[in-house]
Amino acid sequence: MAGTFTAGPALPVIRRGLIASIGLIAIAIDASGCTTGALSSPATSAAASRPAGASAPPASLTVFAAASLKAALVRAVEAYRTANPGTTITVSTDSSAALETKIEQGAPADVFLSADTTNPQKLVDRGLASGSIVTIATNHLTVIVPTSNPASIASPADLAKPGVKIVAAGDTVPITKYAGQLVANLAQVAGYPAGFAAAYAANIVSREDNVAAVITKIELGEGDAAIVYSTDAKTSTAIQTVDVPAAANVVATYGGVVVRASASQVAAASFLAWLAGPDGQAILATFGFLPPG
Repeated sequence: MAGTFTAGPALPVIRRGLIASIGLIAIAIDASGCTTGALSSPATSAAASRPAGASAPPASLTVFAAASLKAALVRAVEAYRTANPGTTITVSTDSSAALETKIEQGAPADVFLSADTTNPQKLVDRGLASGSIVTIATNHLTVIVPTSNPASIASPADLAKPGVKIVAAGDTVPITKYAGQLVANLAQVAGYPAGFAAAYAANIVSREDNVAAVITKIELGEGDAAIVYSTDAKTSTAIQTVDVPAAANVVATYGGVVVRASASQVAAASFLAWLAGPDGQAILATFGFLPPG
């Protein structure tokens, strides 16, 4: 599901709970700062050369981010605000493909964080990004089922059983490419049924806009199983996971770019470099993301 989240100065507990209860997904956060991360752009060079402890000029940043990064970014932007007060950050989440299209169409964004490198590369190739892609994290995949597991899925091989209802994402959503790679790998595993990939495809009953929507369907029992990022599976208590053979698993690579149309190039580059640096990586790791590379 698409959304925007904002966080400002500390709110009373009651007010914070109210905001959470009405499902706001936009958090405006004070954050600014400098890091020594480097991007291939003048803005990033300026950010990298700033003395330790110096602040970037106050700016209002909009970050477009893959839905699978949502929970981690709530924590990350809070930490960035605490360490570097002065810049407002608003994060909007959706599928990476949808966000890339919005940027192409002129939607205002300063930083784009994608669940792949394909969509950021499109912006680079079309002259819509400043500098090159910065890899911010990697991820693995897993199979999820409702806690009641109505289809009795015991291993990924069961995804090919007749009658299993699989929820997937749309063709342009990065998880779909990764899931396709995983299914192809599983088809080569000893003991998996002949025609596994075709049977899996035949069992897909719906295609959702992003991974968050896929998980919601499984939580509600509207599907028997889905392939999602391992980090997303950790965010829900209404599902359980089915282990994927390590040798068949797929590495999902997350990449970010500074949007060329941004009026706050230095601040945007500083935030991206911070996220790819030790402080940002430590926060991403607590949500199950793996290091770049």
